[in-house]
Amino acid sequence: MKPNIYARQSILDGIKNQEKWDVIIIGGGATGLGTALDSVTRGYKTLLLEQVDYAKGTSSRSTKLAHGGVRYLAQGDIGLVREALFERGMMFKNAPHLVQNQSFVIPNYKWWEGIYYTIGLKIYDLLAGKLSLGKSRHIKKENTIQRLANLKQNKLKGGVVYKDGQFDDSRLAVNIAQTCIDNGATLLNHFKVNDLIENDNGKISGVQATDMETGASYQFSSDVVINATGVFADEILHMEDPDSRKTIVPSQGVHLVFDKSFLPGEDAIMIPKTDDGRVLFVIPWHNKALVGTTDTNLESHSLEPQPLEKEIDFILKTFNNYNTKKATRQDVKSIFAGLRPLAAPKDKSEKSKEISRSHKIIVSDTGLITITGGKWTTFRRMAQDAIDRIISLEKLPKKACKTKDFPLHGARPTESMENHLYIYGSDQPKIEALITENPELGEILDDRLPFLKAEVVWAVRYEMARTVEDVLARRVRALFLDAQAALDMAPQVASLIAQELGETKTWEENQIKIFTAMASHYICK
Repeated sequence: MKPNIYARQSILDGIKNQEKWDVIIIGGGATGLGTALDSVTRGYKTLLLEQVDYAKGTSSRSTKLAHGGVRYLAQGDIGLVREALFERGMMFKNAPHLVQNQSFVIPNYKWWEGIYYTIGLKIYDLLAGKLSLGKSRHIKKENTIQRLANLKQNKLKGGVVYKDGQFDDSRLAVNIAQTCIDNGATLLNHFKVNDLIENDNGKISGVQATDMETGASYQFSSDVVINATGVFADEILHMEDPDSRKTIVPSQGVHLVFDKSFLPGEDAIMIPKTDDGRVLFVIPWHNKALVGTTDTNLESHSLEPQPLEKEIDFILKTFNNYNTKKATRQDVKSIFAGLRPLAAPKDKSEKSKEISRSHKIIVSDTGLITITGGKWTTFRRMAQDAIDRIISLEKLPKKACKTKDFPLHGARPTESMENHLYIYGSDQPKIEALITENPELGEILDDRLPFLKAEVVWAVRYEMARTVEDVLARRVRALFLDAQAALDMAPQVASLIAQELGETKTWEENQIKIFTAMASHYICK
């Protein structure tokens, strides 16, 4: 029987034989995972360390869109839109089981909006070129109402339909992590970098890290250390230089999740101009309606950002301005907040929605490489640019990027979304085989959501899940879809994980306690 390459002990055993790495990446979100994939597929010995879990932060809390950025088009940032539309096409090609073609309707309440948005979206289509997902078009009032049954009809003139990508963010992160391991990279979650190591010349030569499960301390050597920690980038930069200037301004985005009855039909809604000048989306996602987002500059950041009361009120008010089925706090199934790592503005007058979303690569005097900014859609390009930059600095031998046409773990076209296991792609039959071996694993964890016991076992064995939160927040999306259901599932999930990992009853009870404290913030009070 082949050893399980995803098992933590197997990964830990492997690091003992590696004296020096070509590339060490700190951070296991979209940026870090993408960089690890680019690095290992070029043939570099690659190590990635993540302090909690893959996509724990911003990368599991997005609006679930693989998009070119219609808003950036309005701001005139054609280059960013073109790049993002190309990368959207790459996501469809390389992860067809996770990225879907989604139709969006922009309702028009003024006579000129139909013309304005139709012209703008024709440019959007044109910029996508061969990777276009379908032509945008203007539709009449009757057709708009037919497609969006709950839409406010007073003064409605019609709508504009366009196509964009929709995906599951943390599932994609897990598949990228698996792809990295499949290709020989070493990835460890729950592994925190505490310090950077400098050589006698003042150059970074490695990292010091702690296994958060055992408390064991490790030192890893490499001349290339990449800081891909998102909103935590400044903390790594401070390890290198305590006086380094602030490079990141965290901007908070909040999302509310409702029952699908608030968005009947297949279409998403895009409201292009809210009171704060942002875009509001209402999107079908895993048989729920996802509504967001806000844009609130924060002074500080944390692993579990909390939505502000004014953000909840803003989303409810804006959503209800357009929806005849009025949403209240009691209707919210889950509420989650994410932090965008925006580049700190040089001018304090800049608003967060005006700060460029394009990524930046910073090379410190010590040789530390920091990647900031960007978004999920451009994760592959960010990684390519980072590794190309390191090659240009002659810190790595020149090798070509391979990730443009590189199917991710699980990649296969989705024929039907009726069975929720479609998100596992080519792994779906393996999960079904677990159920055949042990029919009890075919049981549903909770009647409110479709997730099975087999998915918990699969997550621990093959997807590096170590905790109840890892499973319920990021392997199955229970916490983000129905927070109360996730809380009620926690004891079963803790028991299944404990059996897999050989943990004690005390561990189990502690896991339930930790998850309950954290998950209670996802319930809208």
